[in-house]
Amino acid sequence: MLRFDGTVPMKGAIAAVSMVLGCTLAAVAAPPASLTTLHAIRALNNAQASLEPPVVFSATVTYVQPGLSTALVQDLHDGIQVRLDTHLKLSPGDRVLIKGKVQEGFPPIVIANSVTVVGHVLLPRPIPASFDELNRTEMDSTRVTIRGVVRHKDLKSVFGYAATLIHMQAEGGMVDAWIDGADPNPNRDMFDDEIEVTGVSSGKSDGKLHHIGVKLNVLSFGDVKVLRRSGSSPWTLPITPIDKLLDTFHVTDRTARIRVQGTLTFYQPGSALVIQNGSDSLWITTSSEKPLRIGSRVDVTGFGTLNDNHLALASGEVRESSVYTPIAAQPMTSHELPNSKHIFDLVSVEGLVLMEVRKLTQDEYFLVSNGQVFSAIYYHRSVDGSPPPPMKQIPLGSRVRVSGICFPLQNRITYNHDLPSDILMRTQEDIAVVANPSWLNVRNLIQMTGLLFVLVVVVVARGWTVERKARRQLAAMAGRIEAEASLERRRSGILRDINSSRPLAEILEQIIEMVSFLLNLAPSWCEIADGEHVGDRPQNLQSLRVVRGQIIARSGHVLGTIAAAFDPSVKPSADESKYLSMAVELATVAIETRGLYSELLYRSEFDLLTNIHNRFSLDKHLEACILNAGIRGSIFGLIYVDLDKFKQINDVHGHRAGDLYLQGAVARMNHQLRSMDVLARLGGDEFAVLVPSVHCRADVEEIALRLERCFDEPFQIDEHLLSGSASVGIAVFPADASTKAGLFSVADIAMYKAKNGKGQIKKQMADLVAGEQVFHLQIPAGALVMPGSYTDTSLMDHRK
Repeated sequence: MLRFDGTVPMKGAIAAVSMVLGCTLAAVAAPPASLTTLHAIRALNNAQASLEPPVVFSATVTYVQPGLSTALVQDLHDGIQVRLDTHLKLSPGDRVLIKGKVQEGFPPIVIANSVTVVGHVLLPRPIPASFDELNRTEMDSTRVTIRGVVRHKDLKSVFGYAATLIHMQAEGGMVDAWIDGADPNPNRDMFDDEIEVTGVSSGKSDGKLHHIGVKLNVLSFGDVKVLRRSGSSPWTLPITPIDKLLDTFHVTDRTARIRVQGTLTFYQPGSALVIQNGSDSLWITTSSEKPLRIGSRVDVTGFGTLNDNHLALASGEVRESSVYTPIAAQPMTSHELPNSKHIFDLVSVEGLVLMEVRKLTQDEYFLVSNGQVFSAIYYHRSVDGSPPPPMKQIPLGSRVRVSGICFPLQNRITYNHDLPSDILMRTQEDIAVVANPSWLNVRNLIQMTGLLFVLVVVVVARGWTVERKARRQLAAMAGRIEAEASLERRRSGILRDINSSRPLAEILEQIIEMVSFLLNLAPSWCEIADGEHVGDRPQNLQSLRVVRGQIIARSGHVLGTIAAAFDPSVKPSADESKYLSMAVELATVAIETRGLYSELLYRSEFDLLTNIHNRFSLDKHLEACILNAGIRGSIFGLIYVDLDKFKQINDVHGHRAGDLYLQGAVARMNHQLRSMDVLARLGGDEFAVLVPSVHCRADVEEIALRLERCFDEPFQIDEHLLSGSASVGIAVFPADASTKAGLFSVADIAMYKAKNGKGQIKKQMADLVAGEQVFHLQIPAGALVMPGSYTDTSLMDHRK
């Protein structure tokens, strides 16, 4: 009730405020309403989808991805992708009730918590579609029909299932039709046939969720209708000369010009530039050579395209603004560098310098970090033709921080995949030394050798100056300097080749040729300790005078020899030993540099204690086996081995005894395996065996039995006699799992069942000894417990 003065009574005001506050709290506490239509879900952008609103809707299954828990569903004219967190087997035509939540994607996807099949209906009628409609993702996840001309047909393997890929030219662009199964008529040619394909549209995207192409998911070849045959086989076409290939080339391009905006992060005049706007970055090809400032805000016009399956802008024209908004490089590790989400982003990475190479148009630094090798590249192409600046010298072994553009090395679609990537530097200042290397390295040894050589040259030249008259001295010095310059050029070329990827045998041949030239074409050769022979070794050495120089490593052991042969009438000279010493030093550097690189590769793939494969190497072999078995339809096995009571050996007898026990266990297991089997140490007392060629599960179980039985005999460790045992679990591809993680999980679970089974057996045997009663062994299902494989020393002694 209002008073005459316009105020509200105190009690009424308090009641009104309480009501408003209560309604507000109720609204805040109430959960968000569920989205009930696909149209409402598809209307969400990624920012809204990231809030993961709940959904409850009914739809018809139109496609199920073989090998994945992913389905495409449609209701009316709207479709969406659903990820199934269930083992329910769905089929096209199933009418389902789905409850779950939305997650960002391309476009947003649904993560299903509950899927209920309520019936089976006819598939939605396909909608005739054009390339432009599909390319704009207007009909994504919708059942459509499109026409085109076949350009190519391939048989593929997708997650272990056969599929046929047809590249078809539609009006406006290329469409990839993925058809489940192989072509029932594989010998028929479909090239240049006009076809009509019915399938579910799903756009292709890169790691940044950018749309990069059109794809159709087709249930079978029954959904492919031939409208018009090409009329002739491509194998009956007349032969076209290679220089006439473009006589029939014809392209009609109606791509519209667009404009983009962002901060300039990379610029190579006349070639390419990169702009970045928030988390998005874009590669742009351009012929512009005008000066641009890195960090400036720019507008770019051009034509949208794909460059090696990555989103790009072609024929870019640039306009620089006065706004300067530089972007800081995003720090990351070498393991994060290949992530496809960082393609063309401005990043910084630390690593150790392995090698540096100057090429015609670029300087390249090879770096290693956490076992990952990548390159940092600086393009020094000159626009005005002036010579490039000298390469920035970084001592080998230095830890450096490199900033630049993350540049992928492979041509493939990158969504949810890692790509080997390099760093494109903008200036030479983008590589900075964080920590200097140890002074004892190959480069310092080379520099010290070079300094000593220069000092020798100076001393020799000074002696000639004292002994000769002025004119003869000048002439002699000129000849000497020319010879030394030629020698230095040869030597510098050899040192550059040592720092490159040139084979060791070719470098040694260069050294031998240099020695032979300096010794008046005397036959020279090199013999390496492993038996390799390089150079011209005469047959009749007994009748010649031979001078040899040993190639000695820094550790003191002999790596090989370099030798030269002379006619006995030629008297020995100081040049012989000098030039041989020079050749020996160069050969030492070349051999040890290659050995260091080989040792780095070996350490990355083998366990240093047991000298068998490590987890990283096993992963590579396992991935190769999965790929080959999927293509060939074969099987293979994975055996998980865990040493029992290994910690007790370490605690009681010390870590040295534990190491010797591990080495002995590896030797016994290797003795039970075939040459093709791969034994790897996963860490501690855990091992795995990859059995790549078997006929059935029994073959894998037989090998697993041998591995477990090889621990029956005790181990002699120093003065101790130690009893050992192991628990073994197996997994067979593809019966148990079809992925690397799945195989490890199945084998690990089986191993733990076997270990637990041993514990139950031990307890029941102890009860038997104590109570002298009949008992039944309870062995867990799936565990691999071998007959006669259980032995308990304490029980054996008690029975005695």
